[in-house]
Amino acid sequence: MFDAQKVMTQCVDWIRKFFAENGPDCNAVVGISGGKDSSVVAALCVRALGRDRVIGVLMPCGEQADIDKARMLVDHLQIRHYEVNIQDAVEGVLRQLPFEPTAQTRMNLPPRVRMATLYAVSQSHNGRVANTCNLSEDWVGYSTRYGDAAGDFSPLSRLTVQEVKAIGHALGLPVELVEKVPIDGLCGKTDEDNLGFTYATLDRYIRTGEIDDASTKEKIDRMHVRNRFKLELMPVFDPEF
Repeated sequence: MFDAQKVMTQCVDWIRKFFAENGPDCNAVVGISGGKDSSVVAALCVRALGRDRVIGVLMPCGEQADIDKARMLVDHLQIRHYEVNIQDAVEGVLRQLPFEPTAQTRMNLPPRVRMATLYAVSQSHNGRVANTCNLSEDWVGYSTRYGDAAGDFSPLSRLTVQEVKAIGHALGLPVELVEKVPIDGLCGKTDEDNLGFTYATLDRYIRTGEIDDASTKEKIDRMHVRNRFKLELMPVFDPEF
């Protein structure tokens, strides 16, 4: 049985230890989307460091339909925050490409620009950038390498979606943020629409190995193997002298 209160306390202690060892006077910089993951990470950082050492960064790309949820989160936590619209930067890169970018390129450029923006904020505010990915997303590669998959410390990478939600409720976050249907923010579809299976199904398979549908199991296994490189350090050539 998952003990959200216990794991939450452990994670808060882990964040404190990370900052004690990697910047005792540094701030946590968190990209705020308005979804459960960024909400939980920001709230954990506030518990660990105090609200004065947590900076939220809202990064719409043009119009963001659910930007009100991101604003709700920073207001709820009462943390310092910046809103940086990345549309001009994204369109500027696309205009300068001497070829027609693929649909996948167009989808993955915004999260990479967002990560560059987070590091710009972080360097100017003595910060450490939080990664907000969870285990479920990482398991099937549902993240952008050097985009949302980057960061300096990662509180949720070993926690499934259901576990992150449980911690969100234990933290007392607004229900509409914890239970908000996850949308990729790139093509307008929900995560589960894109994946072709539910997070509940994926989480059960990750934690127990149990799954009811053989074709879904095959798809999850295929995605896990194909995208595993995203979680590994960059291969480095080691010459023999």
